[in-house]
Amino acid sequence: MKIKCKGIFEGVNSLVDVGGGVGTMAKAISEAFPHIDCTVFDLPCVVSDLQGSKNLKYVAGDMFEVVPPADAVLLKWILHDWSDEDCIKILQQCKQAIMRNGKQKVGKVIIIDMVRENKNRDESSIETQLFFDMELMVTVNGMERNDKEWAKLFFDAGFLNYKIHPVLGTRALIELYP
Repeated sequence: MKIKCKGIFEGVNSLVDVGGGVGTMAKAISEAFPHIDCTVFDLPCVVSDLQGSKNLKYVAGDMFEVVPPADAVLLKWILHDWSDEDCIKILQQCKQAIMRNGKQKVGKVIIIDMVRENKNRDESSIETQLFFDMELMVTVNGMERNDKEWAKLFFDAGFLNYKIHPVLGTRALIELYP
């Protein structure tokens, strides 16, 4: 995965992992790319007792209110838990985090999530995709989205461009640009 996704982190010197929990993903990124200053951003009850390292720190907060500034914001398995309206709010906060003084800079949002009906799927994964979609609808008012649903969400949040990279099965890495 490191080799396949290495280009995603070119030009990135700082990254905020929004809803990053105990920091598993941010730790892997900080070790693979030691030049990137990584911040794990999650609720105070999640990160208050966690210790950072040389290029990894923990910051408490609420993604609906503000996201710390960085060159890149990472949302791994976050947006599928939320309604479209809540996703737009989260994405707007992420957009603010990757912009300086109201002007665009070299920044992006990196999303790791499922893309229903993606080009990399196999027939056996359709049932799995539908199962996860139903489970999210019932338990957290979220949903798995297809390419068109993701695009609508991104444009409604004020983003201008995106790239979807199918990674493995139903999973995809999405780069989102202001």
